[in-house]
Amino acid sequence: MAYMPVVIDAKYISDYKIRVTFDNGEERVADLASKLDRGVFLPLQDKKYFKKFFVDGWTISWPNGADIAPETLYDEGEPLG
Repeated sequence: MAYMPVVIDAKYISDYKIRVTFDNGEERVADLASKLDRGVFLPLQDKKYFKKFFVDGWTISWPNGADIAPETLYDEGEPLG
């Protein structure tokens, strides 16, 4: 069975980058700049608003209902270390 990632922690780094920790202990840096060009993601272009993300139990979300699938964060994130 393929690994189904779950986000357990997330920290803002810079620009639109977030350091994400998964339940398997891996950490990856997700650069979300390319995902903020439509719909519910448009308000996230404001870095002040972007920084309001939180871990909602399985991935990162924002107060307006935007979220990024944890498998996207895992698959597209740059591994650390």
